[in-house]
Amino acid sequence: MHQRPHLEGPIGWHRCQELGGGRSVIDRHRVRNLTSAAVLILAAACSSSSGYVTSADPADAPAYAAPPRVPDVTKPTVTPRKKLHKGRVRLAFAGDVHFQGASASALGGDIGSAGKILSKADLAVVNLETAITSGGTAEPKQYTFRSPSSGLTALRRNGVDVVTVANNHGMDYGRTGLEDTLKAGKRSGMPMIGAGLNADQAFTPYRRTIHGVRLSVFGATDVLDSFATSSWPATTSRPGLASSKDPARLLRAVREASLTDVVVVVLHWGVERQSCPSARQRELAASLTSAGASVVVGSHAHVLEPAVRSGRTAVHYGLGNFVFYARGGAGAETGVYNVVVDRGGVVSTSWVPARINGGRPELLRGSVAEAAVAAQKALTSRCGVI
Repeated sequence: MHQRPHLEGPIGWHRCQELGGGRSVIDRHRVRNLTSAAVLILAAACSSSSGYVTSADPADAPAYAAPPRVPDVTKPTVTPRKKLHKGRVRLAFAGDVHFQGASASALGGDIGSAGKILSKADLAVVNLETAITSGGTAEPKQYTFRSPSSGLTALRRNGVDVVTVANNHGMDYGRTGLEDTLKAGKRSGMPMIGAGLNADQAFTPYRRTIHGVRLSVFGATDVLDSFATSSWPATTSRPGLASSKDPARLLRAVREASLTDVVVVVLHWGVERQSCPSARQRELAASLTSAGASVVVGSHAHVLEPAVRSGRTAVHYGLGNFVFYARGGAGAETGVYNVVVDRGGVVSTSWVPARINGGRPELLRGSVAEAAVAAQKALTSRCGVI
């Protein structure tokens, strides 16, 4: 394993790691139609087993003044969701959200027309790449993000059900900032995954039963700045993030949950501005699906990466930016990844394309949308992840 340092640029260049050697995503074998006693026996058995430097154009970097304060809306209005027939659940996933620069305009509640797609899902998840705090001390890095709690209210109003804070900005304002973020999530009714007051909490999934399908949704980060590699992950007695640098604990949790649930893993991973997944991403995806994850989705690259289906599993390597200060080009290409699941895993997937305009994702229409969907599909073969 080798490490390549990166400088943060206008959309956040970070230090990341790659691991040589990769495997294709593999389908997992699921045990079905067991009696309750058999499930308990299996659960008990499972539990017991147990570089280079990139320059940044200063003209692209936004001013990092504190975003305007917008009053919280105590009773958000959420668009009614279309239901599938019993036994199926529609999941929706979108990429990075931080309410900085131009994207601070979304704090008023309009996060862009792509929010309509999130609202139609039974369960919608995004990556919250900012601390929700006005306190704490900025960590020793070039870019640090924080936002007011009205950001959570805006997400709720647009149908977001869960956010992951397991990423390389989750503790930009230290443990105080993280604790404030977790408290803000509780006050606003926004479940947060991938972080906690200790490791047990950080690796605890969001659990929910929808249309008779039991879901467990985990969050974890495989990307941390070098100074944070040992200080940001949660421990038995220290608040922090769920890290997959050593994936053993995450894999164990996925195995245990997969005995009775459909498991989703939301990962912060990969190499910034690289549209093809790294060997490390492919290896983690293979390990997670083998352990029992039905759906693996990721972010961090700030550009779109390919999606792949294998049997009853699905992996989307990179959802790009979403509510973000991207100013055009590949960084502004975004969308919503829809996944329909039942008790056996993935039934179908679809991509709804959008483009960031003024910090907010706006849906594409007509031939432009068709071209964007085709380009997304072409990534799969171009990157060799078929």
